[in-house]
Amino acid sequence: MEMNIEAIVKQVLEEMKQGGSVSAAPSKPSSTGGAIPKTSRVAMLTALEHYDIKEYPIPEIGDDDILVKVEGCGVCGTDAHEFKRDPFGLIPVVLGHEGTGEIVKMGKNVKKDSAGKPLALGDKVVTCMIFKDNPDITMYDLNRQNVGGADVYGLLPDDDIHLNGWFADYIVIRGGSTVFNVSDLDLDSRILIEPCAVLIHAVERAKSTGILRFNSRVAVQGCGPIGLICIAILKTMGIQNITAVDGEQKRLDFAREMGASATVNFKDHKGIEALAKAVEDSFGGHPADFAFQCTGNPMAHANIYKFIRNGGGLCELGFFINGGDATINPHFDICSKEITIVGSWVYTLRDYATTFDFLKSAKQIGLPMSKLITDRFPLDQINEAHKTNLAMTGLKIAIINE
Repeated sequence: MEMNIEAIVKQVLEEMKQGGSVSAAPSKPSSTGGAIPKTSRVAMLTALEHYDIKEYPIPEIGDDDILVKVEGCGVCGTDAHEFKRDPFGLIPVVLGHEGTGEIVKMGKNVKKDSAGKPLALGDKVVTCMIFKDNPDITMYDLNRQNVGGADVYGLLPDDDIHLNGWFADYIVIRGGSTVFNVSDLDLDSRILIEPCAVLIHAVERAKSTGILRFNSRVAVQGCGPIGLICIAILKTMGIQNITAVDGEQKRLDFAREMGASATVNFKDHKGIEALAKAVEDSFGGHPADFAFQCTGNPMAHANIYKFIRNGGGLCELGFFINGGDATINPHFDICSKEITIVGSWVYTLRDYATTFDFLKSAKQIGLPMSKLITDRFPLDQINEAHKTNLAMTGLKIAIINE
């Protein structure tokens, strides 16, 4: 105990001598194993389909800033689009926004996270967004505005700090950012927080129609990570009648593990009428009360109206970028059936916080959330990780720092 106190005092005096910010005393043993290095590696996307591993000095941490040692980060579909086409014009850029890690240094003004929970050295954290001059985007906006217009770590233009994304050894969380203490979640759960928040938001949007209920028959089209997480959330809500629709049998099998009561492989049915009949048969001869469209395929969007009963509901969340136009018949698909449609994109801060409880609930009822992470790569193999993601041979790809 005396040695611990002596070490802390020595650290504080040394930081004061160097003019750095004073870090709070750790509330738990740190896994960093000692001193903070002077430099950090980052995976910098320098050209289309190519990352370079670069090394930059770790800057001084300001009074409102946090230095986080990265433990892991998921590879998102947005990362894949940037890797393939740079639609946001960010190159060169350090990507990675599904990340998590451990606080190793804090500015003296940092006391609590964005939900009011205390923060200390050694705590595990995630970020959500960086505030802009928009007072409507707050923790208490009651889900009225998503964070689509906000800045996010991992989608920031490169600057003189460079440690701007989670595909790195360290990241600098600047004052004004949202940060959440998630020390009560394991690493896999923390890596899944961001994509799960997308689905929490979608389900909240669906609930706003008044159609999605405990006993609803629900069709989920698309069993990639987004669709599978959607099924898991519906299952934790107690919804029992869930039909998963996809063209890959392995994903459909996993959908059952995540809570689907039935599956339909669209490759087994020729034409939309036959496919719609198969979905009805999965519900005992009834169309779906509600459907979630989780692919970025315009034809899939056009087809899903045929799965839904008169007066039913639809949540479209598959198009995170412009995936092209869908051809529908407004009379037959919307008007005569009086379909209620909601769109969903990203999430609110409140959804982000709700996600933490969802992940705990999913674990309690035995849903295999960790199995969503099918491939794990070290940082120096990030090019291979993205190529694996594009090949769609797995589900969630993650970069893990040992």
